[in-house]
Amino acid sequence: MTRILIADDEERIRRLVCDFLKKEGFETLEADNGREALNILFHSAINLVILDVMMPECDGWATCREIRKESDVPIIMLTARGEENDELFGFELGADEYISKPFSPQVLVARVQALLRRVGNGLKHLERFEGLEIDKEARYVNVNGTRLELSPKEFELLAYLAENEGKALSRDQILNVVWDYNYYGDPRTVDTHIKKLRLKLGVKGEFIQTVRGVGYRFEVNHD
Repeated sequence: MTRILIADDEERIRRLVCDFLKKEGFETLEADNGREALNILFHSAINLVILDVMMPECDGWATCREIRKESDVPIIMLTARGEENDELFGFELGADEYISKPFSPQVLVARVQALLRRVGNGLKHLERFEGLEIDKEARYVNVNGTRLELSPKEFELLAYLAENEGKALSRDQILNVVWDYNYYGDPRTVDTHIKKLRLKLGVKGEFIQTVRGVGYRFEVNHD
């Protein structure tokens, strides 16, 4: 499921945006300041950030700048200002969209959907999960900053599980995607690879949970 982070110090705005996004099937996370937003972003798999400019502790400009040092996640800036210079400044910092308050929630949702389509449905090549980093473009995995040696199939298996965080995937589903649709081998090969993968991930191996009678689920506690 596509996960969107809404960072705004006005709870009323956050609730309004979350309600409209949830109606369209998006999962939402909330932050009331920039520092909290950065903490959530760098410890969770986030597909898009909606970022208010005027926030305490760390404003939207500074937050956007910090995000762009580490991530190419799509960013929509929200602001009560409507001056052209502010818009240009936001784009220079790396924002993808800019919406002035007051705004129509329906228009915001439409902008979110359009931006996600433009960047490939929000699929990022770099995913972070509480110390676990998966770079699908460079094909590497780090655990707490240490690079792991994974076989091609182990990497593809982990990437597929992580892309579907929270979903229970059957062995057949995993075989069809990771080993391709023409695979006719033993389904237990999934269990073997999961076992090896968990060992290599160490403490992060607990992210790969067994779903009895079904298969496996990648689950991270975001609390």
